[in-house]
Amino acid sequence: MELLLVRHAQPVRVDEGTVAGSADPELSAAGRRQAERLAAWLAADAPAVLLSSPLRRARETAAPVADALGLPVEIVDGLAEYDAAAGEYIPIEELRAAKDERWYATIEGRWADVGGVDPHEFQAQVVPVVESVIARFPGRRVAVFTHGGVLNVYLAHVLGLDAALWFHPEYTSVSRVQAARSGQRSVATLNETAHLYARREPREVSS
Repeated sequence: MELLLVRHAQPVRVDEGTVAGSADPELSAAGRRQAERLAAWLAADAPAVLLSSPLRRARETAAPVADALGLPVEIVDGLAEYDAAAGEYIPIEELRAAKDERWYATIEGRWADVGGVDPHEFQAQVVPVVESVIARFPGRRVAVFTHGGVLNVYLAHVLGLDAALWFHPEYTSVSRVQAARSGQRSVATLNETAHLYARREPREVSS
């Protein structure tokens, strides 16, 4: 089967103390445009199954794709981000540009400092969830709408890497994993973003 791992589009910023409970931001105007471009692009790939993290930014990214393909979106709790319970959401590029301590904590794996969990514990949670998706849909093309941390730890598992955060998934980027029934996994593409800059005609997909 082919697994399309999609990072959510750009969300709005939610500062600490501005919302009650966990921050769960909606998409920004730019994020909505990114999601629409992604939907037009994925219509050519025609995934047969759509799954999403329960967090709003992932669900709102999946929605235009679901509309374009006429498919439902299944919510999978185990696809949520490591900091889902945090009371703030600051886009990582803002933290990086400001050289914020939270940026260094994130890339150094000190996720507890930013409202998250230990990276190895998080990977141990994520990998079985993604593998269960693979097991459920043999021979299908499945799109999963999720988060940068989820992508990092699962793809690190596939590639045999020790690092928790080893690449920066762009907003609405697509990374493809080919999963064989034998258990072999291979990363076919990483961080595709052509849909943000180009358009293409749908291609026929064999059944």
